[in-house]
Amino acid sequence: MTPGYSLRARLLLGAAVVLLFFMAGAGIAVQRAHADSVRAVHYGRLQGTVYLLLARAEVDATGALVMPAGFAEPRLTLPGSGLYASIFNVDRNEEWRSSSTVGIDAPFRRRLETGRWQFEMVERGGRAYMGATYAVNWEAGARPASLVLSVLEDETEFRHEVVVFARTLWSWLGGAGLLLLLTQLLLLQWGLAPLRQVAGEIQRVEGGEQSKIEGRYPTELSGLTDNLNALIQQERVRQTRYKEALSYLAHSLKTPLAVLRSALQEPAQLPQAVAQQVTRMDDIVQHQLGRAAAGGVTRFAPAVPLAPVLERIREALAKVYADKGIAFRVDCPADLAWRIDEGDLFEMMGNLMDNAAKWAGKAVTVRARREAAGLRLQVDDDGPGFSDTRSVLQLHVRGDERVPGHGVGLAVVKDLVDSHRGELQLLRSEMGGARVDIALPAA
Repeated sequence: MTPGYSLRARLLLGAAVVLLFFMAGAGIAVQRAHADSVRAVHYGRLQGTVYLLLARAEVDATGALVMPAGFAEPRLTLPGSGLYASIFNVDRNEEWRSSSTVGIDAPFRRRLETGRWQFEMVERGGRAYMGATYAVNWEAGARPASLVLSVLEDETEFRHEVVVFARTLWSWLGGAGLLLLLTQLLLLQWGLAPLRQVAGEIQRVEGGEQSKIEGRYPTELSGLTDNLNALIQQERVRQTRYKEALSYLAHSLKTPLAVLRSALQEPAQLPQAVAQQVTRMDDIVQHQLGRAAAGGVTRFAPAVPLAPVLERIREALAKVYADKGIAFRVDCPADLAWRIDEGDLFEMMGNLMDNAAKWAGKAVTVRARREAAGLRLQVDDDGPGFSDTRSVLQLHVRGDERVPGHGVGLAVVKDLVDSHRGELQLLRSEMGGARVDIALPAA
C-alpha cells in the first residue's frame, strides 16, 4: 500500500478485506453445516425405508425370501424413480430388487457384518447414489436366513438442495457484505470529519486567514491540535524576537556610529573613540544575538541532562580562573533532565557561573534540583555580593566599574529566563556573597 493512499481508502480497503475473509469463512462453515444436515436427513429417510422393508419381508419354510407386490413408499414401485431397494439372501444366494430398479444397474451392497449399519456415497456408470445398508439374521419361520437390506437414492436431489441453499446463502451474504461496506463508508465519512476539519484549519492558518487552530475536537485529536497551536505560537514568538532584535540592534548602533562620525572631526581623539565605541558595539551585538537566539519555552525540545552541561562549564571556567584557585562545586543529581534548548542552558549557566567566578574569593557553588513547581537553579559565591539588585540586570551596568566586564551577562540571563517564563532573583548567599536564584516552570 503506497503512502499516497488516503486514510479513508486504507481503512475501507482493510475493512473490505477483513469482511471478505469473515464472510467467506462464515459462508463456508454454514454451507458445510447445511450439507451435513441435509445428508443426515437423507440417510435417516433411507434408514426408514430399510425398516419398511424389514416389516414387509417374509421367509418361507424353505428359507426363500417372500416379498409383497406393493409398498407404502410408492417410489419403490415406479421405475427410475430415484429410490431403489434390494434384499440379498446370503444363504440361498438370491436377491430381490424393487420395481424401481428396472433398467438401472444399481450398486447394491451384498456383504455386511450382521447387525451393522453402513451409510455411504457410491458411484456406478457415472451416477452417484446415497446408500444405507443393514445386515440381519432373520429367524421367523422354520429356517433362519441371513439378509442384507440395501436402499439407494439418486444423489441428484441431495445435490439440488445443497446448490439451492448455497445460491441463496451467498446471495444474502453478498448483499449483507455490500450493505456493511456502505455503512462502513458512511461511518468513516463521519468519523474522519474532524481530520478534514483540522486540515482545513491548517490551510487557513498557512493562508493567514486565522492565527491558530480554533475548533473543538475529539480527545484523540485535542493533543495534536494543542501541540500544533503551541508550535505555531512558538514560531511566531521566535520570529517576533528576531524582528525585535534587528530593530533594537539598528537603533542601538545609531549612537556609537554618531560618536565615531563626530570623532572624525578630531583626529587626535579618534583612536580612543574607535576603541571605546567598537567595544560598546560588540557588547550590543552580543546582547541582541543572545536575545534573538533564546529558544524559549518548548514542549518539543528533548530533555537535556543538566549534570554534564554544568560539568563542562565548570571545567572550562576552572582553567580560565586557575590563577585565582577558585573551588567550583556542582550539586546536581545525575539523572536530572529538563526540557530546554541546550544552547539556552549553556548561555544561561555559563554567564552566571562566569560572573560568580569573576566576583568570588575562593568558592563558587552551583545547585540544580527538581521541585513540585518546576526546576530550581542557584549559583552562589563568597564575593562581596550585589550592591544594587535592580540596575545590575540592565544592559551595560556593572556592579563595580573597577572590575573588567561589559555589563551584558546578567542582562542576557534575564532575557533568557523571561523567555522561559521563569523568575530570576538576586539574593544574599549563605556563603557571604551573591546568590542568583532561578525558578523555571514546567513546560
